[in-house]
Amino acid sequence: MSTAYSGPDRQGYFGAYGGVHVPDVLVEPLREIDEAYRRISRSADFIAELRYIRKHFQGRPTPVSYCRRLSDFLGGARIYLKREDLNHSGAHKLNHCMGEVLLAKYMGKKRVIAETGAGQHGVALATAAAYFGLECEIHMGEVDVAKQAPNVARMKLLGAKVVPVCFGLRTLKEAVDSAFAEYLKDPINTIYCIGSVVGPHPFPMMVRDFQEIVGIEAREQFLEMTGNLPEAVTACVGGGSNSMGIFRGFLHDESVKLYGVEPLGTGSKTGEHAATMTYGTPGIIHGFKCYLLQDEKGDPAPVYSCASGLDYPGVGPEYCQLRDAGRVNYVTASDKEAIDAFFRLSRLEGVIPALESAHAVAYAMKLAKEMEQGAILVNLSGRGDKDLDYVMENYGLGE
Repeated sequence: MSTAYSGPDRQGYFGAYGGVHVPDVLVEPLREIDEAYRRISRSADFIAELRYIRKHFQGRPTPVSYCRRLSDFLGGARIYLKREDLNHSGAHKLNHCMGEVLLAKYMGKKRVIAETGAGQHGVALATAAAYFGLECEIHMGEVDVAKQAPNVARMKLLGAKVVPVCFGLRTLKEAVDSAFAEYLKDPINTIYCIGSVVGPHPFPMMVRDFQEIVGIEAREQFLEMTGNLPEAVTACVGGGSNSMGIFRGFLHDESVKLYGVEPLGTGSKTGEHAATMTYGTPGIIHGFKCYLLQDEKGDPAPVYSCASGLDYPGVGPEYCQLRDAGRVNYVTASDKEAIDAFFRLSRLEGVIPALESAHAVAYAMKLAKEMEQGAILVNLSGRGDKDLDYVMENYGLGE
């Protein structure tokens, strides 16, 4: 793999991005997590237990599906889906949550804490905590609590404490703020299981490593199905966990174009979108340096997306390195395009996607027409059960 997009170094930097920009009280706990992860993740017992969980509890490998009717409708390149919606709990998030909570167990931690936007990370962490018998606390913006009621109920059913966050915009960024503040109170007995490839080192590295299974599986499956690699891979990008997972399987295949699809929301003005790579500049948020949507004072700017899991003003530091290296193409899909893809995939393929995943489907549909031939692999990162109430209330039944 090219050194132009490798890392992190021992200080947690991917080129110019990442690092550990945290209060002094967290420096030592994060160092201990880093050392424990590097030691434990290479042990035979840890690897064997994680493999057992993936196969016998999560239901991995998830399949790759060919979208015949959608492809025929578009009349261009063929579209395939990596079906992370069929991973237990309904999204890719369980891939890193089982790994993070397994690490917490090996470290002797008593409680796990995290933020969630769309609720999929919260459900996944609550699932993992129930599996291992640890306490679990999930912070979630009040806007998302109302918007994602089914996932809130699932978290509570699984035994997690759900903390509504009522300051700021009351969405994902504020949920991270709140969870970090709670983590600061007891970093000895608690581990913060961050929900994406963001945050201070070692979290971007850990989440990436646990999610890499998606790309490893997808590459092998696609070759077995077709005898070739896809011409393109698309995945939605908020913080970047699902897209980093699938992209890692194809980074060294220079013939495969990688497209990270950001939420354009309702427009290009501040507060109308969450397209960090498209409009952001380098800054610091939540303990790490990355491309960031900022206001004139350098503070994180307001963001918006119909997909609660994508409305974050920052992005994983490894993505920033990949952007500078030119390996990943960052593009956008609007709310309208995502909603159209949501209905299109549901009606033509019998697959209801999460609104986050629908952004990746939307760009793949556009790209398929432009390419005219070849194959596009979409990471369908989650299922849309959680979004049905919101979609029906705001968009009805579509066409």
